[in-house]
Amino acid sequence: MLQVQNISFAYQEQKVLDTISFSAEKGEHLAIVGESGSGKTTLLKLLYGEHDLDSGAIFWNDAQILGPKFNLITGPDFMKYIAQEFDLMPYTSVEANIGDFLSNLDLEKKQHRIDELIEAVELQDVAKTHARYLSGGQKQRVAIAKALAKRPEVLLLDEPFSHIDNLKRQSLRRSLFHFLKEKKITCIVATHDKNDVLGFADSMLVLDNGRTIAKDRPESLYKHPKNGLIASFFDEFNEFELSDISSSKRNTTVIIYPHEIEIVNAPALRASVKNNYFQGTHYLIEADFNGQSIFLKSKNELKGLIHFKISEQLIALRSNL
Repeated sequence: MLQVQNISFAYQEQKVLDTISFSAEKGEHLAIVGESGSGKTTLLKLLYGEHDLDSGAIFWNDAQILGPKFNLITGPDFMKYIAQEFDLMPYTSVEANIGDFLSNLDLEKKQHRIDELIEAVELQDVAKTHARYLSGGQKQRVAIAKALAKRPEVLLLDEPFSHIDNLKRQSLRRSLFHFLKEKKITCIVATHDKNDVLGFADSMLVLDNGRTIAKDRPESLYKHPKNGLIASFFDEFNEFELSDISSSKRNTTVIIYPHEIEIVNAPALRASVKNNYFQGTHYLIEADFNGQSIFLKSKNELKGLIHFKISEQLIALRSNL
């Protein structure tokens, strides 16, 4: 188990992380999300021992992870960290890069391991190609496979699919995360992309200005967003005054996603359409409601005045958070 106990860290006088605590079980997939500058990458570097903690402690099982004051070589043997820069040998093949640190005592076993990893990151077509001829996305996948070569117990990924085009990104996510689950490798992913989280992550840690504001299952955080920052990670969202959409006089706001607003024919809540944005399967409608812009979804373009409603059960659920 990975245990992070009340860690804090500052660059000179600027505090980046403040009393962060969480844990991750063996084989768990934990996603770390937050706005740029929230401390995601710094947290990964601390987990890998690249910096010394100002306070707190980090353990993997009974082994404490310490920084450069205590280790000449960064990073424990049981952990690998894939940063957004790739440390590859440009004049050797994909196979050679992946097998760089594997033993040559049993060449057949080594090749089997290389082939397994090449399949996991879907690079079969360029296995013999020199790294210098690869695209940024292909290099990123080689770096991931290289990190997995010696079977780490923990894999730290910083925006792991940022250089990979949409055509390959979805299938690669499925292939890689399935491989990690199958091998029971604990995976910590720092990401801006909800697709790295939904459908894959077991838990999700949300950072804001260096502090933890939520940690729960992605499904729970999606269905019960505590604030706009959490909701914005998943989708466009609306913040309604409770008194504007219900008979309640409570002074509070309610978060509602666009797909949770139902367009109706009968008189109900009213809004005036401002813009239609084609999204492929639907239109995202921007409308004016009591002087504020709201967003909802429709199968067709809309114009003029529209009527809409929001489920009373949903309003009651969100307003009790």
